[in-house]
Amino acid sequence: MENLFSYGTLRDEKVQHALFGRSLEGAADTLLGYRLGPITLVDRSSGESGEYRIIDPTGREGDRVEGTVLRVTASELQRADAYEDVAYKRIRVRLQSGVDAWVYVRA
Repeated sequence: MENLFSYGTLRDEKVQHALFGRSLEGAADTLLGYRLGPITLVDRSSGESGEYRIIDPTGREGDRVEGTVLRVTASELQRADAYEDVAYKRIRVRLQSGVDAWVYVRA
C-alpha cells in the first residue's frame, strides 16, 4: 500500500468511487513548508474552466497545508496520476506526523 496526501478533490468520496471503485481509508495530517493557492483548469469532461487548489513549496515551517493521508494500492496511485491535470506533478514528502507520502504539487 502507498500513502497519498490529499488536500483537494481526492478526499471527495464521489471522486474516490468514480476513480477507485471504493471509499479510501484516511487520516488527517499536515504538510509543512508548503502553501495552498488557486489554479484555473479546464475540466476534461465538460470543457468548462474552474478554480481548483494547488500547493507550492515555500520552505517555511509556518506555512502548512491541512489534508488527509489516503491509503491506496500501486495501481490506484497510477489511476490518480492519470486523473490529475498536467499542471500537477507527484512528489514524495514527509508529513508533520512523520509519515512519508506522495502528494501532487504545481508542476
